Amino acid sequence: MKWSKVLVGIPVVAVAGVVAHDLWQRKHALLRNFPLIGHARYLLEGIGPELRQYIVTDNDEERPFSRDERRWIYASSKQENNYFGFGTDNHIDTTPGYTIIKQRTFSEAEPTSNESAGKNAEIPSAKVLGSFRGRAKAFRPESVINVSAMSYGSLSAAAIQALNRGSALAGCLHNTGEGGLSDHHRHGGDLIFQIGTGYFGCRDEHGNFSIDRLKERIADAPVKAIEIKLSQGAKPGLGGMLPGAKVTAEIARMRGIPEGQDCVSPSRHNAFADVDAMLDFVEMIAAETGLPVGIKSAVGDLGFWSDLAEHSASGTRGVDFITIDGGEGGTGAAPRVFSDSVALPFRIGFTQVYRIFAESGQTDRITFIGSGRNGLPDTAMYAFGLGADMVNVAREPMLAIGCIQAQKCHTDHCPTGVATQNKWLTGGLDPTLKSVRLANYIRAFRHEVLKLTEAIGVAHPGLVSVDDFEVLNGDGTSVDLRSITGYGHGWGLPSQAQREAVIALMAGKDHDTR
Repeated sequence: MKWSKVLVGIPVVAVAGVVAHDLWQRKHALLRNFPLIGHARYLLEGIGPELRQYIVTDNDEERPFSRDERRWIYASSKQENNYFGFGTDNHIDTTPGYTIIKQRTFSEAEPTSNESAGKNAEIPSAKVLGSFRGRAKAFRPESVINVSAMSYGSLSAAAIQALNRGSALAGCLHNTGEGGLSDHHRHGGDLIFQIGTGYFGCRDEHGNFSIDRLKERIADAPVKAIEIKLSQGAKPGLGGMLPGAKVTAEIARMRGIPEGQDCVSPSRHNAFADVDAMLDFVEMIAAETGLPVGIKSAVGDLGFWSDLAEHSASGTRGVDFITIDGGEGGTGAAPRVFSDSVALPFRIGFTQVYRIFAESGQTDRITFIGSGRNGLPDTAMYAFGLGADMVNVAREPMLAIGCIQAQKCHTDHCPTGVATQNKWLTGGLDPTLKSVRLANYIRAFRHEVLKLTEAIGVAHPGLVSVDDFEVLNGDGTSVDLRSITGYGHGWGLPSQAQREAVIALMAGKDHDTR
């Protein structure tokens, strides 16, 4: 009888031990929030390839991010082996629109080893942000890969801390998102302060924009530039909505809104109503702060962009940077129809906007930033080829700090504590550990981008062009990317002066980060 009790007690003690271990460890937010049962996810993930080979789906079918894409991000963030074996499992020959990066036999750049293009390599921007218009605080971004706009409110305090700490470790910029600048953004990472239609963090008591509040907010913060958000890929033309369940007392205080009530951002700005007034708004902020000022928008009707190019042509007024968000973007909650059917995909939208400014000879004045599923080496290289000077990444950093693509962002029930204000769930996310994961991901990302530029035969992603890509038709034929984009000769490349500067930077001969 005693032995039977002992035998029964052994599994109970073992289970209790596993639960205790899960609650005390800090590496996996999922296990801290769901002890014991969370192991099922890792078990299924481990045997997934074998199961899928026979009875489920292939590695590229899941969306928004496929299993292969998530696997590369997770492995990179943990400094695990991020290689893949036995060749590609993509249907290259039969997939219309499949993009091929064309390597060169001979190179205009000196060949590098895996060590010299190492895991800690930095890739500074080819352009100095705000230099054309002489902004007092113009600067050269240290990294062409930066963390995109995600607000405190939509993401947890722990997630924002992890992103900011990780950005500091990786030497990249961190966009605050339209929710404003919180204490959780102040952990060493340089910031881009985003102004949305709700003017959170820079609004007066009536909800209107206040330049004094903006200057007060950024006075003691490491803000390097201002981004005016016109729209975003997840919900272009709709504005935003933070569910009341996520509007805690702290978020209400930071944003200047009622606690516990839905926080709605209007679909459009009330500080300006046309391009002319918008440029006056841009120049006013730049003059008052000395910072570079740009805009972020998804792409729909091209009339706005043509007007912007026309009003900027004289050079007396203009934006310092343009962030183009693709319609496939999606960190924010949105009606399905907006996610699926409003705004052009990044590759088409960016191409059309860039072409407008190239035709008017203004591309050297502006830093172009690509946003919208560009957080993987191949998609980023495509963006650089189209003319992007930098890329902003959002959901991929979420994956790096623990997101498992549960798609619960809009419910306040994110199981890993990334996109929720639930104290129990956010308690499972260790921002110190996850910041290292983010930095590892950014560094691995930059490393692979450098190796791809080496394969193409150039020294910097800013020197990649549309001529370095071929697009397959799915029927055994292909077409060069320049023909698809309609780009003229030399479009998408920096000026000769920028080219010389960036080659010197990559060679370590110029450390000026102004």
